[in-house]
Amino acid sequence: MAIQPARIRVLNDVPPRDGADAVLYLMQQSMRVPFNPALELAVEEANRLKLPLLVCFGLLDGANGFPEANARHYAFLLQGLADAAAALETRGVAFLVRRGTPAEVAIDLSERAALLVLDRGYLAIQKEWYGAIERKAKCRIVQVEGDVVVPVETASTKHEYAARTLRPKLQKIWDDFLEPLEPRKVENPAGGLIKRLKLKDGLDVSDPDRLLSELTLDTTVGPVKRFRGGYTEAAGRLESFLQDAFAGYGAGRNRPEAGAASHMSPYLHFGHISPVEIALAIRAAEDGDRDDRSAYLEELIVRRELAMNHVFHTQGYDDYARAVPEWARKTLAEHAEDERPTLYSEEELAEGKTRDHYWNVAMREMRETGYMHNQLRMYWGKKILEWSPSPEEAFARTLRLNNRYFLDGRDANSFTNVAWIFGLHDRPWQTRKIFGSVRYQSENSLRKFDAKAYERAVTRLCEAEGD
Repeated sequence: MAIQPARIRVLNDVPPRDGADAVLYLMQQSMRVPFNPALELAVEEANRLKLPLLVCFGLLDGANGFPEANARHYAFLLQGLADAAAALETRGVAFLVRRGTPAEVAIDLSERAALLVLDRGYLAIQKEWYGAIERKAKCRIVQVEGDVVVPVETASTKHEYAARTLRPKLQKIWDDFLEPLEPRKVENPAGGLIKRLKLKDGLDVSDPDRLLSELTLDTTVGPVKRFRGGYTEAAGRLESFLQDAFAGYGAGRNRPEAGAASHMSPYLHFGHISPVEIALAIRAAEDGDRDDRSAYLEELIVRRELAMNHVFHTQGYDDYARAVPEWARKTLAEHAEDERPTLYSEEELAEGKTRDHYWNVAMREMRETGYMHNQLRMYWGKKILEWSPSPEEAFARTLRLNNRYFLDGRDANSFTNVAWIFGLHDRPWQTRKIFGSVRYQSENSLRKFDAKAYERAVTRLCEAEGD
């Protein structure tokens, strides 16, 4: 199938450079080989120009590392890079990983490229990289949107108020984008290209553990055993989910102890699997019924792409004053002086030292395994608002803890979900202390699932991390 034109944007409309050594693709957001429209477009262009394809990646560490990323995140990322490197080699594509910002790496290598292909992300730092590339790279630049089902600007040209306003827009057109993507044949294999071009400073990603030990990183939050990065792992998890847990997803997805989660979120965050591939697999699943499919696609497409819409249209999505709607800030300010039943320091929260036993259990799962079920994430965040000295400090704490421990932290979903705790994409509710008219969640919400079974599951998972 052809790549949908709405996914493709020409950023620098100049002819491909004559006498070039290769076509260049900066694989930064779509960190995978299968079902990657940016990669397939790059292959098409390389074939058309009768050139080999060079894929590059800019790896940040030290003082210039990715904001808030630590050894936990980097271990997962490097595992994904190792998986991608092996798959690219099989297809006859060269892969070069360099230390430096993605912009620095792409701009330098583009000096000898016929054209440059980019994938697309929506966070401020990603926009900064792509903007620098667009300004400084002298060759033709084409950007391909491959980590959403419906391209963000095609879905909506404005900041959407809530899921109910974006949902009909997505549902009306998403069939146009839910199509298979077959790998193109590489007609000019790149064997020996990096050596032939004398490109130095490449990092060997074949041994992720060794490379991780050589990077300058925050190691206070270490890697986890529960999740391993890469497309191969993501595809295996998806297959297991469809066979073992998808049937009943609609009824079980809000019960953390039910084991109904697909755990695709970290893989989507790092671009290790395509949301289109997941959606097509869900539609084709033999198990599960209409309710299961509808519930999963709601989370995968509507809720996830509402988050993309939010960060794309919000300058300052990580800032309380700009990310939280005015009505919510106003009501929280009116109740900022309300007496808090308990105040905890951020250290006490991180260590799970509160009087709320099951909140501590959820925090332990997050801290030790990098994951927490969505049903508990909302309760977890609402209690931080209740236990913090001000809504502004609560927002900052929630975001810091979220980004520090979750594998899928620092994601559009993360920034949006944190802001939701404070009223984003929601409406005013009955007024109460501390929260004003922002939605409140009490301990009664824990009665909707088997909390003791959930605790037993967390204990097993955390003990496995210590093995």
